[in-house]
Amino acid sequence: MARIGFIGLGNMGLPMARNLARQGHEVLGFDISPAARAAAAAAGIPLAASAPEAASGAGFVLTMLPAGEHVRAAWAELDAACAPDAVRLDCSTVDVQTARALAEGRRMLDAPVSGGTMGAENATLTFMVGGAAKDVAAARPILEAMGRTIVHCGGPGTGQAAKLCNNMLLAISMIGTCEAFALAEKLGLSHEALFEVASRSSGQCWSLTTYCPVPGPVPGSPANRGYAPGFAAALMVKDLGLSQQAAAAAGAHTPLGAAALGLYERFVAEGGAGRDFSGIIEMLRRG
Repeated sequence: MARIGFIGLGNMGLPMARNLARQGHEVLGFDISPAARAAAAAAGIPLAASAPEAASGAGFVLTMLPAGEHVRAAWAELDAACAPDAVRLDCSTVDVQTARALAEGRRMLDAPVSGGTMGAENATLTFMVGGAAKDVAAARPILEAMGRTIVHCGGPGTGQAAKLCNNMLLAISMIGTCEAFALAEKLGLSHEALFEVASRSSGQCWSLTTYCPVPGPVPGSPANRGYAPGFAAALMVKDLGLSQQAAAAAGAHTPLGAAALGLYERFVAEGGAGRDFSGIIEMLRRG
């Protein structure tokens, strides 16, 4: 079993750390938030007094933080505390340039996740991993304690690239699914009837069959609990913004991605920041 320093014990990080501990790994955690530290202590996660203390002597050091600036600041502090042969993993969603910069001269993997808080709780996350093959192999048992699917996408930054492309596609498909249900309501078609047809034909997608944006057809979706996240709309805006930054830097034309960002920015501005991203259906109904 491994010694793991885990930095960032929020809604995603805490259940991930807990799953590592359940698999017998020695986890020492840290978070700057007193509330997060209290929740981690209540969950039985031993806590360090600082991030460098959590990293010191660990074979693996993992960060799960809100944005690129937090990740860069954390690793500026952590690097000196890490053992020379420690494998570093950042599971946050950040820009590709940050991921590649952090990998220079380090055993560093960018390993963002898909699956949301339910996936974190149930250890069914998908990890999209960028970095050297030997480091991915070394980290695989750690990742498998937290997730069901681990995909080595290529060299440094490719995990983040995969995450940004995936979430852009997710946002576009969710908006399309929401528009279809909003239209069906206007036409007098029940949620159940549309779901039965679309889930068995060419409209089928994850946003429909796993994360349906209306109550009823998929009992586990956030629509059945008032659009409590899940995956908050503010985080979707962050990821879509990163996708559009990447598209601009690469010279890629992504008009639907840009339109999705505009719609989610409006949803957040109208009070949806803390609601699940599938709750955008309520804004789309209003027009």
